[in-house]
Amino acid sequence: MDDKDFLAERFEEHRVHLQRVSYRMLGSRSDADDAVQEAWIRLSQSDAGEVENLGGWLTTVVARVCLNMLRSRRTRREQPFGGHVPDPIVSRADDSDPEHEALLADSVALALLIVLETLSPAERLAFVLHDMFAVPFDEIAAMVERTPEATRQLASRARRRVRGGVPTPDPDRTRQREVVDAFHAAARDGELERLVALLHPDVVLRVDFGPAAPIPFRELSGARVVAEQAATYGRFPGVSREVLVNGAAGYVRFRDGKPFSVVGYIVADAKIAAIDILADPVRLARLDLSALD
Repeated sequence: MDDKDFLAERFEEHRVHLQRVSYRMLGSRSDADDAVQEAWIRLSQSDAGEVENLGGWLTTVVARVCLNMLRSRRTRREQPFGGHVPDPIVSRADDSDPEHEALLADSVALALLIVLETLSPAERLAFVLHDMFAVPFDEIAAMVERTPEATRQLASRARRRVRGGVPTPDPDRTRQREVVDAFHAAARDGELERLVALLHPDVVLRVDFGPAAPIPFRELSGARVVAEQAATYGRFPGVSREVLVNGAAGYVRFRDGKPFSVVGYIVADAKIAAIDILADPVRLARLDLSALD
Protein backbone atom coordinates (compact mmCIF):
# COMPACT_ATOMS: atom_id res chain seq x y z
CA MET A 1 0.00 0.00 0.00
CA ASP A 2 1.49 3.36 -1.04
CA ASP A 3 1.14 6.60 0.93
CA LYS A 4 -1.89 7.84 -1.03
CA ASP A 5 -3.77 4.57 -0.53
CA PHE A 6 -3.00 4.71 3.17
CA LEU A 7 -4.22 8.30 3.35
CA ALA A 8 -7.41 7.38 1.48
CA GLU A 9 -8.02 4.53 3.90
CA ARG A 10 -7.63 6.85 6.88
CA PHE A 11 -9.98 9.38 5.25
CA GLU A 12 -12.66 6.72 4.73
CA GLU A 13 -12.61 6.04 8.46
CA HIS A 14 -13.95 9.57 8.97
CA ARG A 15 -16.28 9.84 5.94
CA VAL A 16 -19.57 9.06 7.73
CA HIS A 17 -18.80 11.57 10.49
CA LEU A 18 -17.96 14.23 7.90
CA GLN A 19 -21.18 13.50 5.99
CA ARG A 20 -23.18 13.86 9.20
CA VAL A 21 -21.60 17.23 9.92
CA SER A 22 -22.02 18.55 6.39
CA TYR A 23 -25.62 17.35 5.97
CA ARG A 24 -26.66 19.11 9.17
CA MET A 25 -24.82 22.22 8.05
CA LEU A 26 -26.17 22.29 4.50
CA GLY A 27 -29.45 20.32 4.47
CA SER A 28 -28.54 18.79 1.11
CA ARG A 29 -27.05 15.38 0.41
CA SER A 30 -25.41 16.51 -2.83
CA ASP A 31 -23.91 19.65 -1.26
CA ALA A 32 -22.77 17.60 1.73
CA ASP A 33 -21.02 15.14 -0.58
CA ASP A 34 -19.34 18.07 -2.36
CA ALA A 35 -18.08 19.42 0.97
CA VAL A 36 -16.68 16.04 1.97
CA GLN A 37 -15.01 15.65 -1.43
CA GLU A 38 -13.42 19.09 -1.02
CA ALA A 39 -12.04 17.95 2.34
CA TRP A 40 -10.45 14.94 0.65
CA ILE A 41 -8.88 17.16 -2.03
CA ARG A 42 -7.40 19.45 0.60
CA LEU A 43 -6.11 16.50 2.60
CA SER A 44 -4.51 14.88 -0.44
CA GLN A 45 -2.74 18.15 -1.24
CA SER A 46 -1.51 18.75 2.29
CA ASP A 47 1.34 17.37 4.34
CA ALA A 48 -0.81 14.86 6.23
CA GLY A 49 2.17 13.68 8.22
CA GLU A 50 2.08 16.96 10.13
CA VAL A 51 -1.58 16.44 11.19
CA GLU A 52 -1.75 15.06 14.73
CA ASN A 53 -5.55 14.73 15.00
CA LEU A 54 -6.87 13.80 11.55
CA GLY A 55 -10.51 13.61 12.63
CA GLY A 56 -10.42 17.07 14.18
CA TRP A 57 -8.52 18.50 11.21
CA LEU A 58 -11.05 17.10 8.72
CA THR A 59 -14.00 18.31 10.80
CA THR A 60 -12.54 21.81 10.79
CA VAL A 61 -11.97 21.72 7.03
CA VAL A 62 -15.49 20.48 6.30
CA ALA A 63 -16.99 23.04 8.67
CA ARG A 64 -15.13 25.88 6.95
CA VAL A 65 -16.19 24.63 3.52
CA CYS A 66 -19.81 24.41 4.67
CA LEU A 67 -19.65 27.89 6.19
CA ASN A 68 -18.43 29.31 2.88
CA MET A 69 -21.17 27.46 0.99
CA LEU A 70 -23.85 28.83 3.33
CA ARG A 71 -22.53 32.37 2.92
CA SER A 72 -22.42 31.93 -0.85
CA ARG A 73 -26.04 30.78 -0.87
CA ARG A 74 -27.10 33.96 0.91
CA THR A 75 -25.09 36.14 -1.44
CA ARG A 76 -26.61 34.51 -4.54
CA ARG A 77 -30.08 34.25 -2.93
CA GLU A 78 -30.36 30.64 -4.09
CA GLN A 79 -33.23 29.73 -1.80
CA PRO A 80 -36.75 31.10 -2.34
CA PHE A 81 -37.93 33.88 -0.08
CA GLY A 82 -40.24 32.71 2.69
CA GLY A 83 -39.00 29.19 3.41
CA HIS A 84 -37.26 26.07 2.25
CA VAL A 85 -37.64 22.33 2.90
CA PRO A 86 -34.17 20.72 2.86
CA ASP A 87 -33.43 17.56 0.89
CA PRO A 88 -34.90 14.59 2.78
CA ILE A 89 -33.20 11.24 3.26
CA VAL A 90 -35.67 8.56 2.16
CA SER A 91 -35.40 4.92 3.26
CA ARG A 92 -37.63 1.87 2.97
CA ALA A 93 -40.22 1.70 5.74
CA ASP A 94 -39.52 -1.99 6.37
CA ASP A 95 -35.76 -2.02 6.07
CA SER A 96 -33.14 0.33 7.50
CA ASP A 97 -30.30 1.33 5.21
CA PRO A 98 -27.02 1.12 7.18
CA GLU A 99 -25.64 4.21 5.43
CA HIS A 100 -28.78 6.20 6.23
CA GLU A 101 -28.81 4.91 9.80
CA ALA A 102 -25.25 6.13 10.28
CA LEU A 103 -25.98 9.49 8.69
CA LEU A 104 -29.05 10.01 10.90
CA ALA A 105 -27.51 8.53 14.04
CA ASP A 106 -28.61 11.36 16.32
CA SER A 107 -32.02 12.06 14.74
CA VAL A 108 -32.20 15.00 12.37
CA ALA A 109 -35.83 15.50 11.41
CA LEU A 110 -36.77 17.70 8.48
CA ALA A 111 -38.40 20.10 10.93
CA LEU A 112 -35.03 20.58 12.68
CA LEU A 113 -33.26 21.23 9.38
CA ILE A 114 -35.94 23.77 8.45
CA VAL A 115 -35.30 25.69 11.67
CA LEU A 116 -31.56 25.51 11.04
CA GLU A 117 -32.21 27.15 7.66
CA THR A 118 -33.43 30.25 9.51
CA LEU A 119 -30.14 30.72 11.36
CA SER A 120 -27.24 32.81 10.16
CA PRO A 121 -24.32 30.75 8.80
CA ALA A 122 -22.25 31.46 11.93
CA GLU A 123 -25.12 30.53 14.27
CA ARG A 124 -25.71 27.32 12.38
CA LEU A 125 -22.05 26.38 12.50
CA ALA A 126 -21.79 27.08 16.23
CA PHE A 127 -24.94 25.11 17.06
CA VAL A 128 -24.20 22.11 14.84
CA LEU A 129 -20.58 21.72 15.88
CA HIS A 130 -21.06 22.35 19.60
CA ASP A 131 -24.52 20.97 20.38
CA MET A 132 -24.49 18.04 17.95
CA PHE A 133 -20.81 17.11 17.83
CA ALA A 134 -19.35 18.54 21.08
CA VAL A 135 -16.68 20.65 19.41
CA PRO A 136 -15.27 23.15 21.97
CA PHE A 137 -16.18 26.80 21.55
CA ASP A 138 -12.56 27.91 21.33
CA GLU A 139 -12.10 25.75 18.22
CA ILE A 140 -15.35 27.00 16.65
CA ALA A 141 -14.40 30.61 17.44
CA ALA A 142 -11.43 30.44 15.08
CA MET A 143 -13.71 29.27 12.25
CA VAL A 144 -16.22 32.11 12.63
CA GLU A 145 -13.60 34.71 13.57
CA ARG A 146 -15.23 35.54 16.91
CA THR A 147 -14.16 35.27 20.53
CA PRO A 148 -15.14 32.06 22.36
CA GLU A 149 -17.69 34.02 24.39
CA ALA A 150 -19.26 35.53 21.26
CA THR A 151 -19.33 32.06 19.72
CA ARG A 152 -21.07 30.73 22.82
CA GLN A 153 -23.72 33.42 22.33
CA LEU A 154 -24.19 32.36 18.71
CA ALA A 155 -24.91 28.82 19.80
CA SER A 156 -27.21 30.02 22.60
CA ARG A 157 -29.34 32.07 20.20
CA ALA A 158 -29.54 29.13 17.81
CA ARG A 159 -30.47 26.77 20.65
CA ARG A 160 -33.38 28.97 21.71
CA ARG A 161 -34.65 29.05 18.12
CA VAL A 162 -34.42 25.27 17.82
CA ARG A 163 -36.11 24.59 21.15
CA GLY A 164 -38.94 26.93 20.26
CA GLY A 165 -39.46 25.56 16.78
CA VAL A 166 -38.92 21.80 16.86
CA PRO A 167 -41.17 19.42 18.84
CA THR A 168 -39.56 16.36 20.40
CA PRO A 169 -40.56 13.36 18.26
CA ASP A 170 -41.81 10.04 19.59
CA PRO A 171 -38.85 7.65 19.15
CA ASP A 172 -41.10 4.59 18.67
CA ARG A 173 -41.45 4.12 14.90
CA THR A 174 -44.36 1.71 15.34
CA ARG A 175 -46.40 4.35 17.15
CA GLN A 176 -45.33 6.94 14.60
CA ARG A 177 -46.54 4.73 11.76
CA GLU A 178 -49.88 4.03 13.44
CA VAL A 179 -50.63 7.75 13.80
CA VAL A 180 -49.37 8.67 10.34
CA ASP A 181 -51.27 5.84 8.64
CA ALA A 182 -54.47 6.80 10.46
CA PHE A 183 -53.99 10.40 9.31
CA HIS A 184 -53.32 9.29 5.74
CA ALA A 185 -56.47 7.15 5.69
CA ALA A 186 -58.59 9.96 7.13
CA ALA A 187 -57.21 12.38 4.52
CA ARG A 188 -58.00 9.95 1.71
CA ASP A 189 -61.57 9.55 2.98
CA GLY A 190 -62.05 13.25 3.72
CA GLU A 191 -62.84 12.65 7.42
CA LEU A 192 -62.26 16.18 8.69
CA GLU A 193 -62.99 15.63 12.39
CA ARG A 194 -60.84 12.53 12.49
CA LEU A 195 -58.00 14.52 10.93
CA VAL A 196 -58.36 17.28 13.53
CA ALA A 197 -58.27 14.69 16.32
CA LEU A 198 -54.95 13.31 15.05
CA LEU A 199 -53.26 16.72 14.87
CA HIS A 200 -51.60 18.72 17.60
CA PRO A 201 -53.50 22.01 18.12
CA ASP A 202 -50.41 23.98 17.02
CA VAL A 203 -49.41 21.67 14.16
CA VAL A 204 -47.38 23.27 11.36
CA LEU A 205 -47.63 22.29 7.69
CA ARG A 206 -44.85 23.41 5.36
CA VAL A 207 -44.81 22.77 1.62
CA ASP A 208 -41.90 23.59 -0.72
CA PHE A 209 -43.23 23.75 -4.29
CA GLY A 210 -39.98 25.08 -5.76
CA PRO A 211 -38.97 28.54 -7.05
CA ALA A 212 -40.74 28.06 -10.40
CA ALA A 213 -44.16 27.61 -8.76
CA PRO A 214 -46.61 30.53 -8.44
CA ILE A 215 -46.37 30.08 -4.66
CA PRO A 216 -42.86 28.68 -3.98
CA PHE A 217 -43.42 27.96 -0.28
CA ARG A 218 -46.48 27.69 1.90
CA GLU A 219 -46.75 27.42 5.67
CA LEU A 220 -49.98 26.83 7.61
CA SER A 221 -50.61 26.25 11.30
CA GLY A 222 -53.48 25.07 13.47
CA ALA A 223 -55.22 21.71 13.52
CA ARG A 224 -58.38 22.64 11.63
CA VAL A 225 -56.62 24.64 8.91
CA VAL A 226 -54.13 21.83 8.29
CA ALA A 227 -56.90 19.21 8.41
CA GLU A 228 -58.87 21.05 5.75
CA GLN A 229 -55.83 21.10 3.47
CA ALA A 230 -55.17 17.42 4.09
CA ALA A 231 -58.78 16.51 3.31
CA THR A 232 -58.52 18.40 0.01
CA TYR A 233 -55.17 17.05 -1.16
CA GLY A 234 -55.80 13.56 0.16
CA ARG A 235 -58.31 12.96 -2.63
CA PHE A 236 -55.92 13.85 -5.45
CA PRO A 237 -54.97 10.92 -7.72
CA GLY A 238 -51.71 9.15 -7.10
CA VAL A 239 -50.04 6.22 -5.39
CA SER A 240 -48.51 6.54 -1.92
CA ARG A 241 -45.68 4.43 -0.59
CA GLU A 242 -44.75 4.15 3.07
CA VAL A 243 -41.16 5.20 3.72
CA LEU A 244 -38.91 6.61 6.40
CA VAL A 245 -38.17 10.29 5.90
CA ASN A 246 -35.06 11.25 7.87
CA GLY A 247 -35.64 8.21 10.03
CA ALA A 248 -39.31 8.96 10.84
CA ALA A 249 -42.59 7.72 9.36
CA GLY A 250 -43.46 9.33 6.04
CA TYR A 251 -44.69 8.82 2.51
CA VAL A 252 -43.59 9.27 -1.07
CA ARG A 253 -46.45 10.04 -3.45
CA PHE A 254 -46.16 9.05 -7.11
CA ARG A 255 -48.08 10.16 -10.20
CA ASP A 256 -47.56 8.43 -13.53
CA GLY A 257 -44.67 6.54 -12.00
CA LYS A 258 -42.76 9.67 -10.97
CA PRO A 259 -42.36 11.07 -7.44
CA PHE A 260 -44.79 13.90 -6.85
CA SER A 261 -43.98 14.66 -3.22
CA VAL A 262 -42.07 13.45 -0.18
CA VAL A 263 -43.97 13.91 3.09
CA GLY A 264 -42.23 13.82 6.47
CA TYR A 265 -44.03 13.89 9.82
CA ILE A 266 -43.13 14.56 13.43
CA VAL A 267 -45.33 12.59 15.82
CA ALA A 268 -45.25 13.71 19.45
CA ASP A 269 -47.54 12.43 22.22
CA ALA A 270 -49.62 10.45 19.69
CA LYS A 271 -50.37 13.63 17.70
CA ILE A 272 -48.88 14.93 14.48
CA ALA A 273 -46.96 18.09 15.40
CA ALA A 274 -45.34 18.89 12.04
CA ILE A 275 -45.78 17.95 8.39
CA ASP A 276 -43.04 18.88 5.93
CA ILE A 277 -43.53 18.31 2.20
CA LEU A 278 -41.04 18.59 -0.63
CA ALA A 279 -43.02 19.02 -3.86
CA ASP A 280 -40.41 20.74 -6.04
CA PRO A 281 -40.32 18.63 -9.25
CA VAL A 282 -36.76 19.66 -10.08
CA ARG A 283 -35.36 18.63 -6.71
CA LEU A 284 -37.52 15.50 -6.57
CA ALA A 285 -36.03 14.36 -9.87
CA ARG A 286 -32.55 14.63 -8.34
CA LEU A 287 -33.51 12.92 -5.09
CA ASP A 288 -31.93 9.57 -4.29
CA LEU A 289 -34.83 7.11 -4.05
CA SER A 290 -32.73 4.06 -4.92
CA ALA A 291 -33.50 2.53 -1.51
CA LEU A 292 -37.09 2.03 -2.69
CA ASP A 293 -36.14 -0.13 -5.67
